[in-house]
Amino acid sequence: MKLLPLIAVGGIMYLSKNNIPEGIFQSRRQTYDHLNPYPLKPRLVFREDGTFKLSVFSDLHFGENPWDDWGPEQDRKSLIVMNDMLRFEKPDYVAINGDLITGDNTFAENSTTLIDILTRPLTDAGVPFSSAHGNHDNHVNISHLQEITREQEVAPTSYTRRAPVGVGGEGGEGNYWVPIYAHAGDPAPSLIVWFFDSRSGFTPGKGSAPLPDWVDESVAMWLESEIDAMELAWGPSENRAALAFVHVPLHVVESLQPGLDHEKNPGLDDDILGLGSTQSTVDIDKNGENRDKPFWNALTKRVKNLHAVVSGHTHGNEWCAREPNIKQIMCFNKHTGYGGYDKVGWGHGARTFLFHLDNYTSSVDTWITLEDGSTRANVVLNSRYGLDKPAAKPTIANGISSSSSPSPSSTTSSALASSIGMWGIIPFGALALDTFKHALFIFGL
Repeated sequence: MKLLPLIAVGGIMYLSKNNIPEGIFQSRRQTYDHLNPYPLKPRLVFREDGTFKLSVFSDLHFGENPWDDWGPEQDRKSLIVMNDMLRFEKPDYVAINGDLITGDNTFAENSTTLIDILTRPLTDAGVPFSSAHGNHDNHVNISHLQEITREQEVAPTSYTRRAPVGVGGEGGEGNYWVPIYAHAGDPAPSLIVWFFDSRSGFTPGKGSAPLPDWVDESVAMWLESEIDAMELAWGPSENRAALAFVHVPLHVVESLQPGLDHEKNPGLDDDILGLGSTQSTVDIDKNGENRDKPFWNALTKRVKNLHAVVSGHTHGNEWCAREPNIKQIMCFNKHTGYGGYDKVGWGHGARTFLFHLDNYTSSVDTWITLEDGSTRANVVLNSRYGLDKPAAKPTIANGISSSSSPSPSSTTSSALASSIGMWGIIPFGALALDTFKHALFIFGL
């Protein structure tokens, strides 16, 4: 029996279509705006020239080492990068794709106030945005739910919201979607931006314990019910485009890296994927393998015209590649923040997506913008992506362009740095005792 949600301002109540009078569903078809989850916020719309630009900030890692000068200095640099990206790209909308805060390496007393600081550039610029959350956002001194709640309180341009109660599992409250309209008066959106919660990290407070490292199975059922409701109200999913954000990459991404063709899949490739860098890879003896598969199956089966599943988490990767069986494109963000693990030459910046109304369901442009305003890995994600070598198509930001990509140099040291930084073992500053204990627990030491 499929479940269909009846969405109201107060939340979502799941109903069985077989047990509800047909009149309710007829009424819903006539009042399509019942699906709008933001009745009190402005609709997000394409520009008059038929474009919509979305930039991605990822792995900001605010709040590290608050007891000395090093941590606040990293936060200051991160704010500069964010402001520069907003100035260079002038996006219509920003997605923050996880690890907003390093919750294992900051103070619990004021950890949520870091949300005030890191959202200020977006508030000051008046740019709408939404957040996904990462493993460092679930830790001894912070949780996904605390961050979501604080963001809703202090950031007027935020479109972040929490999932219905019971969806996402413990520590996985950040599952939702945001509609983007071609025109403000349209009866249905043209683009759906999905945000999914990959959980990971640890429960907050005393007795902090590891959380599952995959998108919970309940999200798959919720996703199907949301698609059913959208199709009932707005017609076939094929009429809309989609983009999905989840902080920790799905496990399938790990299989794409060894055979990566860097001419066809340009972008930094300097972080070897392995334990802890993709979903459902930690403590598989206890948890089992491929626990993210129900979500992966529902996502790729039901969400049509899904241009990319976009992840962060590994700071030294920024490539896109097509999964060979289902043909779904998977992309990495660009490490934005100065917090978290890093390596000389990686740089900081943002990934940007540019949609065009004349081909929004079949194609999207994307590129990486760096601190100096130059760009790289400029590609078009369409049916030919990964099959052909991208044509030289520099995308200009701040008057500087570059269509070249850095040479891949994946190394064991990078992989170790990735595993260390992602799981909060060494935040590249002073080492907190609780963090060290968690590291020993994860690796069985």
